[in-house]
Amino acid sequence: MEPAPEQRRLGEYLLMDCLAEGPLTRIWLATQESVRRMVLIEELRPECAEHAQVFLADIRAKAAVDHPLIGSVYEAVAVPDLCFYARELLPGATLEDRLNASEPLKPARLAHYLRRIAEANLYHEARGHATALFGPAAVHIDDHGVIRLENLALAGPRAPDQSQRDITCLGKALPALVADGLPGATRMFTLLAWMRGEQNAPQMAWKTIHGYCQQIEQQLADPLPNVAPMTAAMVPKRKIPLGILGVAGAVVLFGVVPITFKLLHRPPPPPARIQLPEAVAIPAGTYPTPDGSKEQLRAFRISAHEVTIGQYASFLEKLEVLSRDGRGMLYDSDSQPAEKASHVPDDWTVLLESARTNGSWQGRPVTLDSPVVGIDWWDAAAFAEWNRARLPTQEEWFAALNQSVSNPASLPAGTWQSVTLDTPDRTPAGLLGMAGSVAEWTRRQALNPANPLGQRLWVIIGGSYLKPSSGALTREWTDNRLQRRPDLGFRVVFDPQ
Repeated sequence: MEPAPEQRRLGEYLLMDCLAEGPLTRIWLATQESVRRMVLIEELRPECAEHAQVFLADIRAKAAVDHPLIGSVYEAVAVPDLCFYARELLPGATLEDRLNASEPLKPARLAHYLRRIAEANLYHEARGHATALFGPAAVHIDDHGVIRLENLALAGPRAPDQSQRDITCLGKALPALVADGLPGATRMFTLLAWMRGEQNAPQMAWKTIHGYCQQIEQQLADPLPNVAPMTAAMVPKRKIPLGILGVAGAVVLFGVVPITFKLLHRPPPPPARIQLPEAVAIPAGTYPTPDGSKEQLRAFRISAHEVTIGQYASFLEKLEVLSRDGRGMLYDSDSQPAEKASHVPDDWTVLLESARTNGSWQGRPVTLDSPVVGIDWWDAAAFAEWNRARLPTQEEWFAALNQSVSNPASLPAGTWQSVTLDTPDRTPAGLLGMAGSVAEWTRRQALNPANPLGQRLWVIIGGSYLKPSSGALTREWTDNRLQRRPDLGFRVVFDPQ
């Protein structure tokens, strides 16, 4: 890469490296100094000023795109002798990078990515957007498996054969990314062959591809036993010997009183569980960050409470079913360490039994609606993948905290308890447990502002019942994603509905 001229700036953007240079434009890696974020700058070469109107028309087309999977345009500048725009720097490696490195994907994961690609292209189709050729280089996957797509919108009408062009391109490129020999591989190879127009398949459309990928994901996540349902005709009719009938009669006759006595003295049932509150919608906008800057965020929904013991138990039950077919790692991150073989939390057997009986654990009352603890980052990420969600970034978590809260530091810290709307640790927007309850894993690494020259570490955010001192403003940094604690859990975020 060509180094940028020393201290060269375009407006508030400090240019760092020239990543690509074409006949008309240069693309730079840059820092937007006002908000301290990395961006990409595409600059029209000064000697190509006569092409400014075409360049600006394409920028307007990109800026009109509003989809959570597709990269954003931040700003465009057009003044004499200067024409450029700033766009989002998408995280992670591209599918083309994976192809070059010969790193295949699990079929279920590739089906998920292809389904999301189809969703984005259906968005372009519905609005008649023209786009540049869509290939593996346009698909970015970060370290947590989150997919984002480059903004390829162009000025002008959409060509009638554009969708088929892009579908054929992906059908030819993606077979090398299918991890052969795993469940679902044959289905993925067949779908990609159809996308290439092979096997006498009818012309594929993005809607059809989306449906097939959804089926593949569901089939790999929900194995159907190859057993016919039992009917009354299948139950064998057997004669019961008279001796057994006599014994049974005696049991019924002389067992009435004891049985009735036990029924009358049965312990009271546990209190009814509440309906857990729904996720809270956070609109798109500019929000303060934990480090004092501001950041533009897309709309999202965040869990009103931390994931509970009951919810996590359902996840483990699903993994147990999948493990019988050798698919217990279906929801694992691709970067999960090989030595991590289970998502069962610390002391889980005792914790779950105590929760089911409304007992106590480590001297504290616990129910199935109490936040799950003893969770490491990989456990939280796998649960989120199973739940079709993801972990929040610290910026998203902090933006949600600030919804209708003028002073987050004043939010009273609650203890570790069942999810209840009566907790004092509740924001006006309906979020529970931000200042107390349990600390929470977030999605990605960040710099500790107390050590700006140090390495980026994983962020644990929010107060806990064991560390309530700073309340909702509590943050910790760790390089150990395998860390587990009795006050450490998580919540998840979803795409907007």
